[in-house]
Parts: sequence; structure tokens; C-alpha cells
Amino acid sequence: MKTAMRMLKLLHQMLVVALIVLPVVANGQAVPDNKRCLDCHGNPEMLSSPQERALKVLPVEGASPRENGEDLIIKREVYDYSVHRSVSCVSCHPDCDSLPHPMKVAPARCDTCHPQEQTQYDDSVHGMAILGGDEKAAHCYDCHGKHDILSSENSQSRTYKLQLPFTCAKCHSNQELMEETGVHQPKAAEQYIESMHGRGLIQQGLIIAPSCNDCHGVHDIRLATDPRSRIHRNNIPDTCGKCHVGVEDVYRTSIHGQLYEVDDERAPVCSSCHTAHEVIAPHEQAFKLLSDDRCGHCHEDRLERYRETFHGKAMMLGLPGVAACYDCHGKHDILPTDNPNSQLYGENRVKTCRKCHEGVSVNFTRYIAHADHGDRENYPALYWTFIFMTTLVVGTFIFFGIHTLLWFVRSGVMFIRDPKAFMQQRAKISKDDVVYVRFRPFERFLHVLVMFSFLMLVMTGMPLKFYYTEWAQWLVAILGGLEVTMYLHRVGAVITFIYMGLHIVSMLWRAVKFRHWYRDPQTNRFSFRRFLGVAFGPEIPFPNWGDVKDWWAHQKWFFGLGPRPQWDRWTYWEKFDYMAVFWGVTIIGLSGLIMWFPKGFTEYLPGWIINLALVVHSDEALLAAGFIFTFHFFNGHFRIEKFPMDTVIFSGRITREEMLHERQRWYDRLDAEGKLDSLRLRDEWTQWKKIIAAFGFLAFVIGLCLLVLMFYAMGSRLFSGH
Repeated sequence: MKTAMRMLKLLHQMLVVALIVLPVVANGQAVPDNKRCLDCHGNPEMLSSPQERALKVLPVEGASPRENGEDLIIKREVYDYSVHRSVSCVSCHPDCDSLPHPMKVAPARCDTCHPQEQTQYDDSVHGMAILGGDEKAAHCYDCHGKHDILSSENSQSRTYKLQLPFTCAKCHSNQELMEETGVHQPKAAEQYIESMHGRGLIQQGLIIAPSCNDCHGVHDIRLATDPRSRIHRNNIPDTCGKCHVGVEDVYRTSIHGQLYEVDDERAPVCSSCHTAHEVIAPHEQAFKLLSDDRCGHCHEDRLERYRETFHGKAMMLGLPGVAACYDCHGKHDILPTDNPNSQLYGENRVKTCRKCHEGVSVNFTRYIAHADHGDRENYPALYWTFIFMTTLVVGTFIFFGIHTLLWFVRSGVMFIRDPKAFMQQRAKISKDDVVYVRFRPFERFLHVLVMFSFLMLVMTGMPLKFYYTEWAQWLVAILGGLEVTMYLHRVGAVITFIYMGLHIVSMLWRAVKFRHWYRDPQTNRFSFRRFLGVAFGPEIPFPNWGDVKDWWAHQKWFFGLGPRPQWDRWTYWEKFDYMAVFWGVTIIGLSGLIMWFPKGFTEYLPGWIINLALVVHSDEALLAAGFIFTFHFFNGHFRIEKFPMDTVIFSGRITREEMLHERQRWYDRLDAEGKLDSLRLRDEWTQWKKIIAAFGFLAFVIGLCLLVLMFYAMGSRLFSGH
């Protein structure tokens, strides 16, 4: 029965061809019957005359003849070059077989010669749209042309492989039309042309590269939701596999392919990872930068934790050299980690890590790529480290936040009660000519190093902390990219170690130089008690029990329950700042070194020490930056008594009036010891004041800007629910 049907179909096609070809002259010239058509449609002057048109066209009631007949003009040379040059006009326009013909001619009949293609088209997304009344859907002539139709093998044809993307783009790059017709991918044509496939075909002329019809079909284009469609998710591996044969075979053996074989809806197909039209070459940076997001569509929880690692943060900030998901898990050959063939199974994990980290040990592979510091059961060390650091950060900010607020209010009350006396006191302090040394040049130099390195570390480190913000990406771009940013961060770290080392050496040198302070005057021997007395005495900013008393006296003054305290050379908050530098450099420095040299540290320590170091480094850095830019800035800038800036750390000078007003205990002690005159000076500070003040204000403004960005970043994440 099927054979008989095929024979009848073949006979029908032969008959149609015969009817078309019989009128053709032997030398291949145009069909004679076409002459009468081209006498009008090939003659612009004839079409421009309404009287002449009336002899050829039957009038239709209520219709007026066209004023402009340009779209009816058929150029003889164009038609003679077309694939239909040997076909009579009336074969496509049967209602024009006699004159005068109707004014409104029926659409050309393509199914007469192309019944199979017409059947496919009628069942396609375009044909169904036409049947549904959407005349804006593509007709045959929209793709093939009208009277200038060329063979698809002809390089000038609209349907030639190199030309086809532009033919499809006539509709699929029309944003308004795409929105009106409800097409879900309105930028498909534009995206394809910029894709790896489009560039290969159009720019490089690689005819083997896929064009639109290779994926969507020719006349049988269907919706992606149609199971018969080539782009239905169940058919995509076969469609892509026509070109990517080897890749398809590998994919089908992977965990994704195994899920696909059992019709698991969770299984990703080619377009899930590579997209439909924005296909990027795997060797391009853009592919790697986008790959993690695409994995995250299915593995959202894993992606979230990956983002908290250096790899994830660096990838978000545009550094493609770090490990993406596929660098560790594989590409088309992804397998469960308990599969012996997996890149993350047993010894394979070491080989995988060594692709980037040459020569690392097995210990290194114990690094946790998706560690969750909120999971106490599976990651107890990270959990409790995070809890400790969070408690430290929050506790410090609450304590000093209350302290600063009370101080600000108390100073404000004093100013409001007697602003004249307040300002007179400030004037007396600044105009006093009797000046003493508070900070030596070496100490001031170290503070400049502290300022410079600290601002550099914050500017280059906070973008990694707040990688998810636009300002972080902008700042990294301004600094020259993440590689440059990382380099500058390490320079800042080196400067930090230098100033810390210089300070410790200077302390040891002074300890040796003034070693007689620790000797018992009677025995001339070293006295540990005298040593402690000097180390925790008033000249060295180590905390002692007297600081607790000073703090309590200060709190009483805040509430008007006691007099304003007087200080010695160092106040309790200055000692806190000083000790915080030791704590911060030690904790931030050690954790930073672990992340800087992971290979060396994991020779002796497990890889998860890197995860722990990241938590400690990140939170301690946040604490340091937040503390300096708020509470330290309040003490040195925002206090009404010091606003806009206390310049003592730059000048090293303190006036006698300021000592008597704020540090009378220090003044009285120096006076009693006879050391006041030795600290009195007159130097060139006035000449350098403007330069140093400008430098200080610049650092102050940068710090405030960074503080605003930090609060913005934390607020955006807090209120976004992530």
C-alpha cells in the first residue's frame, strides 16, 4: 500500500513538472506565455497609466486602482536569472490565465510544485500562525523572495547558508514585531550573529558552521515546546550531535547524560549550559565568566557557597584565570565524586588541583570548595570560627557605638550650654606658643605608613569582600583589573609588615638603650618588677588597671555624674587603638599569608585551613576598616573639640594649653620629673602644616567614601535577603 502511494505521489510530481516544462522553448529562454505578463509587469510606463491598467485588470466594486504600481514591476533580467525562469507565470498565479485578470490576485500557489514543503510549512510555527490569522508571520516569499527566487545553492540566494541569518533577522531583529507576536527570544538573530556559530559562518565563511535551519529546521520549524521540534529539550542533544558527535557521546556517559537518558527533567541539555543563540567559544574569557551562573541555575546552593570562596569572588570581578565549576568537575564528562572516573575522586583530585596549583600536596586537596560556615554539623571548625568573629565584630561595634554616642551627646550639651566659652577654649589651645613634643619624627613616619598601607589594603580588599556590588566591580576596573588590585593589596601587606617590624625593632632598641630603668638601684641588677612597672607605666601605651578606672570616670562624666577626667600621655581609647594594631596585623597578617602561600602552609596543615583563614581575614578586616572609619575618625575628626582634624599625629606637637585642658596628669608628671623643658620645641611645622593637613584630609575623605560603600554593600545584601 505504501509503495503504491509513493508511486502515485511521484507520478503527480512528474505530471506537474511536465505541464510546466512543455511550454518551455528548447533553448531555455523564458516561457512564451509569460510574454503577455511581462508586457505589462515588465513595463513601468504601462503600469503607470490607469487607462492601460483598466484594459488588463477587472475592476472590483469599492476598490480603487493602485496609484503606485512599483511593487508590481518585474524586471525581466531578474526574473530570467531566477530559479523560476522556465516556469509560466500562471502556474503560480492561475487566476491570471486570461485577461483582464482580477484586481486582487490570489497569493501565489507554491504547493503546486512543492506539495511536501507546503505540508511541512502548514504544520510549522509560521504556517500555524498564518492559519490563526497572523498575517505578519513569515510567508514563503518572505524567506525565498518573489520573482527573484534563487536556488538555495546559489550564494546570492536569501536561503543560501551564509545569507540565511540575515533573512531570518528581517523579522527576528525587529524588536517591536517580536514583542507584538509574543516571541520569547526577541534578540535571537542579533545574539546568533555575535555567537561562535555566527562568527564562524558569517565572518570566517566556515560553511560547516550551523545556520538557523540546521537547528530549527527548514520548512518544518516548530515551537520549542513541540516534542517534534528539533529544539525541544528531548531532541537538543541529537540536534547538536549532528555536528558535535564526539561531545554528544561523552555527554551521554556523564551524570547529566544519564539523567537525560531516563527522561529526568533535571538533566541539563546542550542549550542549558551553552544557551540557544549566545553560544560562546569555550576558550573565550566570556565563556568562563558566565559558566558559573549557568551551573548555578541548577546548583544554586553550591553556587552560593562557591561565590564565598576566592575563586568565586574573583570570577565575579572578572578574573577568568581562577577555577570555574568545570575546571574541577569536568565539562561534558561530569561524574559523581564517588565515581572512580570523576576528576574529584581520590588521587584524581590531586591531579585536578595541580592543573592550576603546581606541586600541591594531598593536604591541599582537603580545601572545601563549597564550604558552608553556617553548617555546624558538617563544618564545625568553620562554624565556630565564624561565630567567634561575628561576635567580636558585633560586640566591638555595639560597645564603641554606645561609647561614641554618649561622648558625642555630652560634648554637644557642653557646646550648647556655653558655645562662647567652648570656642574660646579651642582658640586658646590653637594659639598657645608654648609647644611640647608628643610624637617623635620616627613615630609620625610610621603613622604615615600605617595610613597609606591601611587605605591601600581597604581599597583593594573590600571589593573582594563585597564582590556582589556594582561599586566593587567599578573600583576594580579603576584600579586596573583584579590582578593589579591583588598586586597592590600585597604591596600594602608588605608595607604593613615593614612598619610593624620597624616599630618592634624601635621598641627593642629603646629597651636596650634604657635598660638601666629595669635595674634595682641598690643591687644594680635586673628587676622584673621594675621591668613591668616601665612596660605598663604611663610612657608606654600598654593597657593597665588604671585604664579601667579612667574608663569608668569617663562614663560618669558622660552622664554628668562626675568631673571631666584628665589623662596622662595615653588615654584608654588610644591604648585600645594601639593594641588593636598588634591584634589586627597578627590575625589579618597570618590569615592573609595562608591565602597568599597556600601550597607552603598545606604542606603541614589540612586544606580547610584556607577556608578558615578566609573567614578570619575577611571579618577581621571588616572590623578594622569599620572601626577606623567610624570610632577612630570620631576621636580624631568628629569630636567637637577636634573638628575638623586633630593634627598632633602629623605635627607631633601639643600645646601647653591643650595639655592643661586635657592631659594635666601628663603635664604634672613631667613637671614633677623635670622633663617638661626637654620636650619643649620650636620647629618648622608652620611651613609644612598646609601640606600635611591636605594629606590628612585626603586620607580622611577616602576613608569616609569607603565607609559609605561598605555600609551600602552590607545594607544591600541584608535587605535583599541573601
